[in-house]
Amino acid sequence: MKPRSRPEPALAFHPATAERWRDLARLFGDRGACGGCWCMYWRLSHADFTRGKGAANRERMRRLVSAGEVPGVLAYADGEPVGWCAIAPRAAYPRLARSRVLAPLDAAPVWSVVCFFVARPWRKRGVSVELLRAAVSLARAQGARVVEGYPVEPRGELAAAFAWTGTVAAFRRAGFVEVARRSPTRPIMRADG
Repeated sequence: MKPRSRPEPALAFHPATAERWRDLARLFGDRGACGGCWCMYWRLSHADFTRGKGAANRERMRRLVSAGEVPGVLAYADGEPVGWCAIAPRAAYPRLARSRVLAPLDAAPVWSVVCFFVARPWRKRGVSVELLRAAVSLARAQGARVVEGYPVEPRGELAAAFAWTGTVAAFRRAGFVEVARRSPTRPIMRADG
């Protein structure tokens, strides 16, 4: 007889506000999610990002949140933060403007999903898909008509550290469609509405 598995706790989603800063910091941990990033990669020049890895990037993110900006969505299970999705108007991410592969497709005002971080015990359990849906809802509540993402489509097994922009499969499951592909492994996907 197969052992009975416990039901998954329901996930709750909340905007990353100043009141939730401690939860974001706890989720990201000492490594700042990955290598001291603190989800600042797309917001800074290469030089500023590299110089700021660790404490300086943490402080930048804390200041964003403290100033009233909502840079993303947090997922919770049983009151504990288990996942993160960064979303903001595309203009908040200057690195996107400098990318040949991810350059703007048109003049539409776009909100961009640029990063995910899911706590290790919660990976491969659909958290990214639900975070995407919550991020789209957050953007729509702020007036977004077009939400765009830049997932990877690996040609084999992909380590979690390299899936920080999400996977094509997760974006499809969340209702996004591919609208452009300037690189074999990096499409641009949109949720229009």
